[in-house]
Amino acid sequence: MRAGLVLGVALVAGGALALAVPDLAVAAPIGPTPPVVPTPTPGDVSIEINGPDGTPSSSILILLGITLLSVAPALLLMMSSFTKIFVVLALTRNALGLNTIPPNQVIAGLALFLSLFIMWPVLTDVNTVAVEPFVSGAIDFGTAIDRGSEPLRGFMLAHVREEDIALMTRAAEQDNPESPDDVPLVTLIPAFMISELRAAFIIGLVVFVPFLVIDLVVSSGLMAMGMMMLPPVMISLPFKILLFILVDGWGLIVTSLVQSYRT
Repeated sequence: MRAGLVLGVALVAGGALALAVPDLAVAAPIGPTPPVVPTPTPGDVSIEINGPDGTPSSSILILLGITLLSVAPALLLMMSSFTKIFVVLALTRNALGLNTIPPNQVIAGLALFLSLFIMWPVLTDVNTVAVEPFVSGAIDFGTAIDRGSEPLRGFMLAHVREEDIALMTRAAEQDNPESPDDVPLVTLIPAFMISELRAAFIIGLVVFVPFLVIDLVVSSGLMAMGMMMLPPVMISLPFKILLFILVDGWGLIVTSLVQSYRT
């Protein structure tokens, strides 16, 4: 009897709730909205490395700095006066008969700082027209590369021989450029290195001649005195060092190297 009463009350309450609340339609689940992919335009591929304000981020600058440091030795050897200065200084050491004095570290350091002294106007131009505008966000990375290569191109064109440019152009089976500005860097850089090596060997030959004369005189004197068992280097080395000191050899060589880039 009590169970039937409870069941009746439940049915009445359910019917009243059904009358009070309207039927609710169950909506189908909505799937995720597909992303809008822009239609790529042929030839319109670019990499944006600048921040929202137009300036490159610090992480990008650090990455570019590390990359520049990794390729700096190659750039220093190929596009500056370092190769010519280093070769001349090494030939001078060999002409004196001193194989390890001054050591290679000293020669490389002297060549490095002389190269910075000679290349300082070019580096200043690169910083003005390329580095500072890129850091400030005025130009993008590609424009900075194009602008920064122009001062280096002008420096190399001023000290390269036309014969060497023609040699590399023929080796690459390319057409002759109409003007120096049309010479590509892949042709200009090896032509510049060949010209620098040629000039370095010419200076080295001029340095070798007086020391060779001293070696010949000493060798002839020792043979005339019958002292053939005595190495001529032991006698000629002090005279060569004395001559080098009296004529201020290092000053003459450094002055000649610097002035060769002022013309």
